Amino acid sequence: MSYLTDLKRAVGHGSAREGTRRHWAMTKSSVALLILLPFFVFTFGPMLGQPHAEVVAYFARPFPAIVAGLFIVVGFMHFKTGIQMVIEDYVHGTMREYVVILTTCLSYGAAAVGLFALAKIAL
Repeated sequence: MSYLTDLKRAVGHGSAREGTRRHWAMTKSSVALLILLPFFVFTFGPMLGQPHAEVVAYFARPFPAIVAGLFIVVGFMHFKTGIQMVIEDYVHGTMREYVVILTTCLSYGAAAVGLFALAKIAL
């Protein structure tokens, strides 16, 4: 016979009250990426295989630079939230916190590098 209450048995196994917020964040970023993807493809695609000077001149214009910057930021934040959910489902123990911190730093770092490269080209 167990003397644990239902609450004591559920602690650590139930809802953390963050599922709805994360689901909503993933939904919003998915819709934003769905809207940004055609813009990104039609601004980035024509520059594939072009000379460096032409690409730099093209991305110095505001519209292609803004589209690329938004795509970088929204894409890496979507990646951060999605990979965090996967890690929380499949990695256990203290390794979970380390891997979540590592992937969060990786996504912020990659977004920062992408924005820095874009700013270097655009300015």
